[in-house]
Amino acid sequence: MKLKTRVCKRNSAKIAENPQERNKPLNNYPLSCVDWSSNEEIYFVSDDRQIYKWNDVSRDTVEVAKLPDDFIPTDMHWLLLGGRSSGGGKGSDTLLICSNDGRFIILNKSARVERSISAHTAAISSGRWSPDGAGLLTAAEDGVIKIWSRSGMLRSTVIQSDEPIRCARWAPTSTAIVFSQGGHISIKPLAANSKLIRVSCGGQIRYFDYPFQWRAHDGLVLSLSWSGQSNIIASGGEDFRFKIWDAQGASLYTSAAEEYAITCVAFNPEKEYLLVGTFNMLKLCHSTGWSYSSARFTAPSVGSFYVLSWSADGTQVACGTATGQLIVGYAVEQQVISRNLKATSTGRKCIALQDIANGSKDVLEFPQRVINFALGYGHLVVATTHQLHIYNEKYINTPIIIDGRNDVRVIEVGKKYFMVLDAASIWVYTYTGRLHLNPRYPGSQAQLPLLNWRSISLGLDVLAIRDNSETSLLHLFDLIPGASRQYEPQSLRAKQQLAEIAACRAGSPDDQFIAFIDTNRELYISETRNISGNSSTDRTANGSDEIYKIGTQLTAIRWASETNILVGVHDSCYSIWYCPGEGSADPTIIALTTITLDTAEFGKHVAIDSFEDAVITFRCAGALLPVNVNIYCEVLHRTLQEGQWQQALRICRLAQHTSLWATLAAVATRKHQLQLSEEAYSAALQIDKVSYLQYLKTLSPSSAEQMAENSLMLGRLLEAETILLHNRKYEQAVALALRMHNWKRALEIALKHQAEQPDLELVQRVLRERQRYLKALQRDEWEALYLSQIKDGNISE
Repeated sequence: MKLKTRVCKRNSAKIAENPQERNKPLNNYPLSCVDWSSNEEIYFVSDDRQIYKWNDVSRDTVEVAKLPDDFIPTDMHWLLLGGRSSGGGKGSDTLLICSNDGRFIILNKSARVERSISAHTAAISSGRWSPDGAGLLTAAEDGVIKIWSRSGMLRSTVIQSDEPIRCARWAPTSTAIVFSQGGHISIKPLAANSKLIRVSCGGQIRYFDYPFQWRAHDGLVLSLSWSGQSNIIASGGEDFRFKIWDAQGASLYTSAAEEYAITCVAFNPEKEYLLVGTFNMLKLCHSTGWSYSSARFTAPSVGSFYVLSWSADGTQVACGTATGQLIVGYAVEQQVISRNLKATSTGRKCIALQDIANGSKDVLEFPQRVINFALGYGHLVVATTHQLHIYNEKYINTPIIIDGRNDVRVIEVGKKYFMVLDAASIWVYTYTGRLHLNPRYPGSQAQLPLLNWRSISLGLDVLAIRDNSETSLLHLFDLIPGASRQYEPQSLRAKQQLAEIAACRAGSPDDQFIAFIDTNRELYISETRNISGNSSTDRTANGSDEIYKIGTQLTAIRWASETNILVGVHDSCYSIWYCPGEGSADPTIIALTTITLDTAEFGKHVAIDSFEDAVITFRCAGALLPVNVNIYCEVLHRTLQEGQWQQALRICRLAQHTSLWATLAAVATRKHQLQLSEEAYSAALQIDKVSYLQYLKTLSPSSAEQMAENSLMLGRLLEAETILLHNRKYEQAVALALRMHNWKRALEIALKHQAEQPDLELVQRVLRERQRYLKALQRDEWEALYLSQIKDGNISE
């Protein structure tokens, strides 16, 4: 991938009429204030105090307004809310400009000054609207950072120090601020209850008062950027290096020394890109630090880059330089590979689609600028500024076009559907262009700007969305036609905040799983339909959903495209779970079906590029590293999906591998194939489970008791209880809770269903068992639920 740039001729429409002055620049003042007012318009101003507007379509510069003579601009930022694609939505016509005398002004789009405020006693180095648009910050060389309302009213002074503040930026969630002083970087949260930060230093846990500060560069820190995609921080300094940090100040990447100081850094708002500017050079990097390409400027020399500003759709960047040149750049040669197809962007409106198998190549041209594209399952989906184009690899010359989709940020392709996240909503389409689902949940419209590819996942028959207002909550939408959860999603609540989610892309409609990594980097998995038959009362009584932990210290995960095999990357290794779904409740099965391999030969910061069929493609420092999974396990999963039990048994007998037998045992037990699961557990040397299966065979075939015991053997206690309650086996459900020593749940079931079957005396049985339990422990009753029964006289103390 490369960054293609062009130097914009800053010729005013008035000057362009004069042939003698047509090619003369307007001035040679350093250009330090540049920002996009929409995806086609750039506003910029320098020390000549003249505000200009450059249009990407007409390629003309227009004079907009003249600032006061005593107002020397130092920073500029547009407030873009609502109308991201056009810049014309509510609140998107507000411009903030700061000066070197401590003032800032707020202008509307007609260049009329709404507010002019004296905010600081020294030059303002940074003025930024918050990502949620609720306010703005100003940071100045007097060592003060202030927070202001949208209308310019002072809300708070968050930082007061004697050292000048060179740069300040908002966190993507608008809940914290990062700023630089000298060679140090500090993070200041804005929540009133944030007093201490917990940081691991050399194996020891230490606590620091906010703002948390660390030494970042040997020289001055000149620029900062906080990524909304990865929640990481980039910094550039006078030590000729740029560095990447996590939100707790831990170093993730340090670049080699460049020839000159790093004057500006900027994360792409929609993609995993980082743009770095120095003297006469722009470097396009991945967000983990490795470089895609460099663009050097020799003729004409542009000097140091002072400001980098990405457009709202993340496709273009505007750059201001020391010589006053305005430079616009965009990424080309972006590649996406899926099986035999490779799509490459060759220009702003052109994509080359190549079939690697037969060598054919088609060049696809579009009337509008390409914003995003995705390839998979034999289809190419391309989003332009106002349209979606759907290509089938077999009918490449007849695309299906959908109008009205503006500013597409995420495209995810699935086996049956593809999902699009744009500025207006979330859309799920079939490959014939029919709208299948437009999911909505409480607060969804306000959370759209905060959603990204990590917080939304499209599975085979389910769409999972993380709630950004409560990041431990998942909303699951059923994609099966006619399902009630298309309009009333199921909620799945985790114990910790979620960092990344992934829904499985294969399997049957009854075997769909959702995997997620929380903020502690632990991997959990749950069924998307594990409690679909339960009432909300039963779920609340049981405590929580069935969520199982299957891994630790994960940085990325990916499901296979055709089977329910999961791969995850750790810090120095990667793991493959051959049976993460059916075996998730049994730690023994997870241990037998998980393989962990070292990634020392790959290097650091390994990411998963794709997982198609039996090939995992890792990406490290730009290199693609394909790795094969166990082909026998891949074939076994495909065979089990088709219900070919005898064929699956022959595969396991041929390969004679423990992970295959354990996979077959878990799936066969789930499908109530007891004879097969007994042989598989025996081959895997799980003698205790073989003995339990022999007990299951003594129960009535396909009875509620046998199915409940089968689920219990898999570790699915909630599922076993649900089966018994739905079949009105209340006595067995109470007995199950007593076996698990879940005394509170046993009494709740007995009290709830005593009236339906009074002859069973469920409550009396529970109280008798409780008395025997307390007598063995030689203790008095302490459970509030049982104390209330004693008070009511149902049992003597």
